[in-house]
Amino acid sequence: MRIGVKGRNFEVTDEVREKVQKRFEKIGRQVSELATLDVELSEEKNPSIQDGCIAEANLKVKGTTLRAKARSNNMSTAVSDAADELTRQVKKHRDKRRDRRAGSRVQGQAASP
Repeated sequence: MRIGVKGRNFEVTDEVREKVQKRFEKIGRQVSELATLDVELSEEKNPSIQDGCIAEANLKVKGTTLRAKARSNNMSTAVSDAADELTRQVKKHRDKRRDRRAGSRVQGQAASP
């Protein structure tokens, strides 16, 4: 899986990039190697906004785009929350595809005799 990390109003250092890659590593094992993940990290400069750090993740897998967005007061928590949300969505998507495939197999076997 290809992971792209970019920042808006936020400096993406190598340390942050490695944390993002480590956090989304589990998702990479669950999807195709052709999938692409774009993570956008942004920071709100307005002091009246408490949860100023935003992490957005867009995962493009074979005909489907899964999106997750999380806000927090620090960037590592926002990245973790977005990764957890995306992990949940990937699991749900994978189970749906598996159930559809198994359902068509059962219908095909019932029609053959």
